[in-house]
Amino acid sequence: MHLLEGLATTSTLFLYVAASPVNIQPRAGNFIVHQTVPKPFKKSGPAEILSTYGKYNASAPENVIKAAYANDGIVLADPTRYDIEYLSPVTIGGQTLTVNFDTGSSDFWVYSSYLSTTQTDGHSIYNPAQSSTSRVLDGYTWGITYGDGSGARGRVGTDTVNIGTTTVVNQAVELADDVSLQFQGDIVNDGVLGLGFDSINSGELFAILNIETGLSIVVQPVQQKTFFSNARASLSVPLFTANLKRGQPGSYTFGFINAAEHTSSITYVPVDSDNGFWGFTINGYAVGTAAIKTSSFKAVAETIVRAYYRSVRDAGYNYALGGYTYPCSVTLPSLTLGIGSYKAVIPGSYITFQPVDSEICYGGLQPNDGLDFAVFGGTFLKSQFVVFQSSPLQLGFATKPL
Repeated sequence: MHLLEGLATTSTLFLYVAASPVNIQPRAGNFIVHQTVPKPFKKSGPAEILSTYGKYNASAPENVIKAAYANDGIVLADPTRYDIEYLSPVTIGGQTLTVNFDTGSSDFWVYSSYLSTTQTDGHSIYNPAQSSTSRVLDGYTWGITYGDGSGARGRVGTDTVNIGTTTVVNQAVELADDVSLQFQGDIVNDGVLGLGFDSINSGELFAILNIETGLSIVVQPVQQKTFFSNARASLSVPLFTANLKRGQPGSYTFGFINAAEHTSSITYVPVDSDNGFWGFTINGYAVGTAAIKTSSFKAVAETIVRAYYRSVRDAGYNYALGGYTYPCSVTLPSLTLGIGSYKAVIPGSYITFQPVDSEICYGGLQPNDGLDFAVFGGTFLKSQFVVFQSSPLQLGFATKPL
């Protein structure tokens, strides 16, 4: 299943619960990053699903591909209203850009002065020539391509990066010199800051799609470390927290846990990072006020979407739109997911991804056909307080004010 939007977290195997909650206070070097949502942009449910399949190198169902290319269900969305994308400011060599923090990837790439002016229209760009601390690495290249044909590529440099009060000198930054039309159309963000694990940084030998010619090319730079990997030695504790919110900017903290941001003790579960993602296990689910149905993850993934929409009046799978839709006028039930001993409740009001039109809405909970894991994005994260800790390697979950 997909819980659409923004950050992505995979679901895998095994779990445990920490004996006592962590109580961590900030110190110099730890910091909070407040999100901003400055500009409206177009985004559709089918396009979001298709890009998720591509991101994890999986084939999307044919009807989802057709729906995404047909642009069915696209609306002009105010990100603050529909929570389409969560963005945060980052300073590179004294130049501030607005980027998407993404736990489902490990590349830090930005719009740069190497792009043509037609490709950068509406974006803030990073110009290494305007930074006295920048250095472009000769022969280093990078590239990302997705299943929907969108992609970006370019050269690699290093510079001083500031996020909050933490500074990383010689942080690798991937400088886009070509981006696909799909990326150009998303004028809200100026790049991506990956918070996944170093092992999936695109510096490995791999083939990417040449955006202009459609031919496969091979690149082989040296794999780079993420900002979090480089910054964690300066933090009180090697962790960051995500506190996304519905209808308003949220925040990330690095190096400490802000007790004011959660209302319960934190339940910790181990992380399966074999695939480079923050993987964890679901052990059950419930729709509305029903009791939790305990089951293995695989069984949950196969049934939870159907079980949820059976409880929604006039809901159904819209083949033309590549996902479940329902009347916007209905009251949606909550969805509860079992994570260790923790019960993560997603209120029904958080489930809608966006309206298709004035009457029909597109669900933020969708099938994961063809994937052997679930992707937990903004629909899930904006309802929970989540801790990402690298040592010991674990995820923490807690309730928070909604």
